[in-house]
Amino acid sequence: MAVFPQKAKVVIIGLGGIVGASIAHHLIERGWDDIVGIDKSGIPTDIGSTAHASDFCYTTSHDFLSCWTTLYSIDFYDKLGHYARVGGLEVARVGDDDRMAEIKRKVTSGKAFGTRVSLIEPAEIKEKFPLIEESMVQGGMWDPDAGLVIPRSQTVAGKLIDQGEKSGKLLSFANTPAQSLIVKDGRITGVVTHRGTIEAEYVIVCAGLWGRLIAEMVGEDLPVMPVDHPLTFFGPYNEFANTGKEIGFPLMRDQGNSAYMRDTGDPKTAEGGQIEWGYYEEKNPRLCHPRDLLEKHEARLSPSQRDLDMEQIIEPLERAMELTPILGELGYNEGHSFNGLLQVTTDGGPSVGESQKVRGLWYCVAIWVKDGPGFGKLVADWMTDGRTPIDHNRIDYSRFYPHMLEESFIEGRCTEAAQKIYNPAVHPREPYATGRNVRRSPFYEREKELGGYFMELGGWERAHGYAANEPLLEKYGDRIPVRENEWDNRHFWRVSNAEHLALSEDCGIINLSHFAMYDIEGPDHVELLEWLCAAKIGGDANIGKGIYTHFLDDEGMVRADFTVIRMADRCRLIDGADAGPRDFHYMRRVAQDKGFDVTITDVTERYVTIGIWGPNARTNLQKVVESPENLSHENFPFAAIKQIRIAGKNVTAFRISYVGEQGWELHMAYGDALAVWDALRSTGAIAVGVETYANSRRMEKSLRLQNADLLTEYNLLEADLARPKVKEADFRGKAKHLEYRAREHQPAMLCTLVVTDNIDSNGVARYPVGILPVMDPETGETLVDELGRRSFTTSIAYGPTIGKNIALAYLPWSHAQEGRKLKVEYFGETYPVEVVGVGYKPLYDAENLKPRS
Repeated sequence: MAVFPQKAKVVIIGLGGIVGASIAHHLIERGWDDIVGIDKSGIPTDIGSTAHASDFCYTTSHDFLSCWTTLYSIDFYDKLGHYARVGGLEVARVGDDDRMAEIKRKVTSGKAFGTRVSLIEPAEIKEKFPLIEESMVQGGMWDPDAGLVIPRSQTVAGKLIDQGEKSGKLLSFANTPAQSLIVKDGRITGVVTHRGTIEAEYVIVCAGLWGRLIAEMVGEDLPVMPVDHPLTFFGPYNEFANTGKEIGFPLMRDQGNSAYMRDTGDPKTAEGGQIEWGYYEEKNPRLCHPRDLLEKHEARLSPSQRDLDMEQIIEPLERAMELTPILGELGYNEGHSFNGLLQVTTDGGPSVGESQKVRGLWYCVAIWVKDGPGFGKLVADWMTDGRTPIDHNRIDYSRFYPHMLEESFIEGRCTEAAQKIYNPAVHPREPYATGRNVRRSPFYEREKELGGYFMELGGWERAHGYAANEPLLEKYGDRIPVRENEWDNRHFWRVSNAEHLALSEDCGIINLSHFAMYDIEGPDHVELLEWLCAAKIGGDANIGKGIYTHFLDDEGMVRADFTVIRMADRCRLIDGADAGPRDFHYMRRVAQDKGFDVTITDVTERYVTIGIWGPNARTNLQKVVESPENLSHENFPFAAIKQIRIAGKNVTAFRISYVGEQGWELHMAYGDALAVWDALRSTGAIAVGVETYANSRRMEKSLRLQNADLLTEYNLLEADLARPKVKEADFRGKAKHLEYRAREHQPAMLCTLVVTDNIDSNGVARYPVGILPVMDPETGETLVDELGRRSFTTSIAYGPTIGKNIALAYLPWSHAQEGRKLKVEYFGETYPVEVVGVGYKPLYDAENLKPRS
């Protein structure tokens, strides 16, 4: 073994697993060297999840990033010669129509995200997987790219580490746990082990199940939990004797039973001659905190393998035997069966990226084998370029608010996630039951009295509509369809569309307390934002103005959108609830790296925002404001900011609209907000749920949403949000932005589409939610632009003013023409759509006085 070094550029904690090994490999590919990897176990690991993983890969997901990492990983394993592309089935039992619908939805997502999954009939299922009872299935899905990492992902990890060591750029040390981390002035400087202390510029935590314990060393936590996964084996099964195969039949998933099944190939292979049946507990998942994991010498099997109680699996196993009787015919290998610990997360996404507290400390935790190499590439690219080839907002550790990193929150949300691991028919609007009522606006009790239908974002309870407004359905009912399909109607309240229409006839107020707000002050506060923002922030003329702008990355792609309120002594950034934490940490890091003297403070819970909009917004506001004449159009033009007083309280009024109607955002101190709310309500203005603001009105106005329509895969011109002129001052991404502006046209444009016929084959009108592929009606193929980016709906909602389902989607330049007829797919059926706007083009805007249809 090499001498333990005193210094390194990078230390990887948890090198022995597939994630740590993949990161080392990809860093070396990107030109990094002087890398040291340590692991508390052997190398490759003999105790981590990689040591007992089932090692199979499916490309199916409703999440683009997950499909991307899996497809990359499969290709990576295949090129190494360590992948058996046997294909994979997922079946729906007779009578389980919801499961069949979910399979159709998965096939639709596959078309959106570039996988090759397709529907398959029972006879073909039986042909591909003879062990199944054909009469018990009504259909299924075939994934031709699914398969098995062979002989083990553990083997691949070892191979990657050997390659790294032979290159001279990696040293590895087994049985060397990290004992503590050294931090100086907020930056990682080293790792302490029993072999000695090693100084390092970067430390990457890939410790899997033990990741939270490493994060605790710097006073952080990771929102993940280990959970039992029963793995059982039956045999002997000699179907593939003397074939040398690691697996013979395709993989088979019975997700309606939260289970899967596969053979283990030739009895002469390491684990061959058996049938593996795995199950994920839905009702009472068994989670444990990493601090309760045993050490290697204490564990009967392994720290990541716990004893299996047959009571855990008896009921689902009996159901499995009905579908695949061979399980009942073969002997149960009790000694070989166990609970293999894996990780679940609080929101379905892993924790990846730089620490919130310590510069140079990176995490890559809660990654499955099917995604390991893909995440290795993402982390290597991120550390090298400051960005990744695909938008990483869903995995960025910076996305978490402080309350999301508290133990009780983590345990509750991870328990919910564990119940859905293998039964993932999760609605796009599915609310969490735990971790609720963390943040409430001053109006919460008022909203409860109004019968608020609450959902949650960023910890804030947000009413999407109010039962008290349901009498409006008598007036507007003929313009608001009843959603006959349960999925389309789930977590949606029809009264929201009535509130939408009432707002346009009179006036409504909307609780916007969920806005994330950050104050940037100090000698260099303007210089920081001038560097970060595409719009001009500096100059005396901007003081007292609200400026809608964006952060771009070094490639000129859209990283964030928000409004900057320029005050005399500071700037206030007003952001979305889900994007806020990432932008907060990003600003702090850039300020530190650039040497700007600034202080950035989270003031989200100090201030409250109320939106007041509608044709009577000015008239109503004048009833309660001091000096009402100051609200006239001449005295208060669009985008202006003025100080006003309501109910004796100081209010900052910002004339802007996100709903296509005239009005204001009203910002005030938290303690003053209830008095202002009550004063506004006294004018007769109705309370309108956030559904109108965030979905239906936004879509009618063709407004973009960060992390949905605005992504780092597209530039500001493709989103049609570029300003007419580029400011003189330099800003991040400017050079690339100028390069894009010089193009004759952009490779793609964000377009507005309407569904022209939403009736399905059963005669039911559909109101889609989620992501739908946009396809050529002639070929049926999903559109792909010249850069290889696929077209799918980034947002979709029903617009009651327009009377149609409205969607936003990036279309290739060749197809971005108004009047262009295309189609989308939803639950396996296609619907015609028409392009009604190329770039930003509202279908409804009160400034234009009438809707376009």
